[in-house]
Amino acid sequence: MAVMNIYEVESNKIIITMSTTTIKASYTIIPAEHTPNTDLWLSPSDQVTRWTHASTIYVYKEAPNHDAMDTMRDSLSKILVHYYPLAGRLSWIEGHRLKLNCNAKGAILLEAESTKTLSSYGDFTPSDTIKNELTPTVDYTQPIEDLPLLIVQVTRFKGTKEGLVIGIALNHVLCDGLAAIHFKNSWAKLCKGDVELDHTEKFPFLDRTVMNSSTRPRFDHPELKPLPLLLGSTDPVAEREHERAVAVLRLTKEQVATLKEKTNNGSLEEQEALSPRPYSTYEVVSAHVWKCLTKARGLDGAQPTVVRVTADIRSRLNPPLPMNYFGNALAVSLTPTCFARDVLSNPLRFCARKIREAVELLKDDYVRSQLDYIQCQEQIDSIRASHLEPGKRKNAPFYGNPNLMIVSWMSMPVYEADFGWGKPAHFGPAAVFPDDIVYINRSSNGDWSIPVCAHLQKRHMELFNKFFYQDIYEMNSLFV
Repeated sequence: MAVMNIYEVESNKIIITMSTTTIKASYTIIPAEHTPNTDLWLSPSDQVTRWTHASTIYVYKEAPNHDAMDTMRDSLSKILVHYYPLAGRLSWIEGHRLKLNCNAKGAILLEAESTKTLSSYGDFTPSDTIKNELTPTVDYTQPIEDLPLLIVQVTRFKGTKEGLVIGIALNHVLCDGLAAIHFKNSWAKLCKGDVELDHTEKFPFLDRTVMNSSTRPRFDHPELKPLPLLLGSTDPVAEREHERAVAVLRLTKEQVATLKEKTNNGSLEEQEALSPRPYSTYEVVSAHVWKCLTKARGLDGAQPTVVRVTADIRSRLNPPLPMNYFGNALAVSLTPTCFARDVLSNPLRFCARKIREAVELLKDDYVRSQLDYIQCQEQIDSIRASHLEPGKRKNAPFYGNPNLMIVSWMSMPVYEADFGWGKPAHFGPAAVFPDDIVYINRSSNGDWSIPVCAHLQKRHMELFNKFFYQDIYEMNSLFV
């Protein structure tokens, strides 16, 4: 049998749900055909990502037919033939590095029912409620060898003809966001009945040795070292403990245009000196976020602050990686260290230029050196990302106040996952992250607006929200 039906929820190992959600059935899904039983080497980029699961949700307004679960189970079993690492398990090597065992133990598919209505969740802003009720919760007290790498929860809403929510928990060690999206979109096409998948979708590139490192690092790599602390602080413990909040702030097409006009405005001499080309949407929105958050935090003018950026390196390496590379093909970089007074007193293009400098640093030689730096570390816990609760993070790096991490999802095809009942009305993260991190996304309705999902300390959120829109309003008044 390609699919084993398990009508008993293994709550002691895997799933914890809120009282409003009931798990009706749990299915262990193994590949429909024989797959290689082998260990898969993990690249340095895989090793330093968090080893926990990334939780995302897809919201569908159209109600699927009654046999949707059967179709999802069958299509997942088939797509796992090609994406067989997702059916494997992780194990530790020497206590701190990871190994991927492709042993076909299977993914988990949960069928859930909620007593709530779909509309009761509002705009699905990330929260503990969203994560606990609409996505699987993984019990990390269990041995890592027992934890499925892919767990999917399909939640219907009792007593209504509303749509459903697909909550996906996927272990981040296996792949980055782009690879995960390609997998989800491929599964959706297969589920819908699109038998013909193209090479990128059906045959992921699984050979991670193309990311192997063999030399010594050539650069210093401050992005993999502790970031600036608040003046007078010796560690980030106090900052980690502050209550977190999430807000989704939407920039209209016109507001984005205002930001770009303001950032790129200046004399010809200034433009030529500062940049050979106009600043992009990502650069100007990131600059705006950095400036508004610095103001909202009320930082001392002499406070050092940096922004940590991430970039897909598939096309940045020489030779480039295949676009269907299934793994973590990410590199990180830092803006040059700035003082808060410089962030606040200079025009917006000052921050945009610093963002650009960080991104442009990620060329082949720097990325290869970064991979080498990671590979050379005897212990990598101090540079491995973590989204566990503060008390469980140990020596994980801290990216929060007075600093910030900004991630762009604008180029990812996140709204293409049509399982047979239309494209999603919403896609996004489910959880509240413990560090200050901002996701820049694109709208689901094609109106060219930019949703900015900000995970920040709750004490800074009200002022950040205020400045986020007030500063654009003031810019607009200058152009009237």
